[in-house]
Amino acid sequence: MIQNGTYLNVIDNSGAKNVCCIKVSPGYRNRYASIGDVIVVSVKNLRTKRRATSKVKKGEVLKALVVRTKSPSKEYSNKTLTFFENSVVLLTPKHRPIGTRIFGVLPKSFRYTKHLKIASLSVGLVF
Repeated sequence: MIQNGTYLNVIDNSGAKNVCCIKVSPGYRNRYASIGDVIVVSVKNLRTKRRATSKVKKGEVLKALVVRTKSPSKEYSNKTLTFFENSVVLLTPKHRPIGTRIFGVLPKSFRYTKHLKIASLSVGLVF
């Protein structure tokens, strides 16, 4: 579960390393975001080797898609899916990914949503 003030890892090649959640967007009075939700984030750290060619700047406010959470999330078939870290993929205002590669695996549920482009950029899908 992601809430305001949560630090997250960025797993694409946009140039950002860590971001902080500012706002949980979808729904009425939503306090927490889970896998598949779009949140508003602020860039806190950049990757050291990519500072010159980074597509984002430190302090920039962007939208991000939550792709991994530490807290378990239940699938429709009663399987629970848990990751070791909280991770996001940075998005443009039109909900397209900023990076061209995604490192690591993603949940298989992204194959059946409007974020199919992100599922095709990833290394693999789990469950």
